[in-house]
Amino acid sequence: MMQAQQLDRIFTALSDAGRRRMVERLSKGPATVKQLAEPVNMRLPSALKHLKVLEDGGIVVSHKAGRTRTYSMQPDAFGAIDDWLRHRKTAMNAAFDRLILAMNETPEEETQP
Repeated sequence: MMQAQQLDRIFTALSDAGRRRMVERLSKGPATVKQLAEPVNMRLPSALKHLKVLEDGGIVVSHKAGRTRTYSMQPDAFGAIDDWLRHRKTAMNAAFDRLILAMNETPEEETQP
């Protein structure tokens, strides 16, 4: 259940195009709120709200030095997504393997000319 809640927070955080652009920028290195807000034409209060969603989702972390708040990517931010995808791929591949076995075990019907 905990992993489901974590996934919900991550996918919610990534559901907004502006937040995804912030993540793309942060994947290149740390940035201030202003550096993240300017390229997407966002006011600082709005940027802070979006960054809070990303932080709550476990995708970014913030550090404050004086009056400047800097954000960076959370190490292994997408580990839960990787695990979830790996399990889905494993289940899907197993289903396809069972289908192939069933098809190989089923005799082909002869077609009448």
